[in-house]
Amino acid sequence: MAKLIYSMITSLDGYAEAAKGDIGRGAEDQKVHTFIGDIFRPVRTFLYGRRMYETMVFWETAHAEPDVPPHIVQYARDWQAAEKIVYSTTLESVSSTKTRIQRTFDPEMVRRLKAESDHDLSVDGPNLAAQAIAAGLVDEYHLFITTSVVGGGKRFFPTGVRLDLELVQERAFSTGLIYARYRTR
Repeated sequence: MAKLIYSMITSLDGYAEAAKGDIGRGAEDQKVHTFIGDIFRPVRTFLYGRRMYETMVFWETAHAEPDVPPHIVQYARDWQAAEKIVYSTTLESVSSTKTRIQRTFDPEMVRRLKAESDHDLSVDGPNLAAQAIAAGLVDEYHLFITTSVVGGGKRFFPTGVRLDLELVQERAFSTGLIYARYRTR
């Protein structure tokens, strides 16, 4: 059975999206990016909300940009090879291969995907992840914590949810970014 992983870059004070500006520095480093690519290479299905998909669709053509470093090409190729499911009531069409639109989040469909898949799945975006967390579907949480305190925005973890997690891996990078991987108990 596959795992469902929720992962995002988050500010030191726990925001996956800042109310103003970005959520901080540290992830742009080649070593960090390569590490993220290595972790998510086994993921073969990405579950996205519309806004996260619109951010990530960059990877459909990133490999074709001039002077692209090898780690960016590798990440783009891995992303292109994966299935993508976009949850949106407003998106008319998608602009990437191996991508389909679902109008509503169906926890039972995700349970079936996990049960039938040989590869892990990832849920990306705090709104969609909140639905997966509330349904008890998330098996692991991967936080990439920047050095910035942003004071508000969309939280990585939804309000009102209690989770008791086990830390299974951590790593600090020279940029100040900290990676922490937790699994549900």
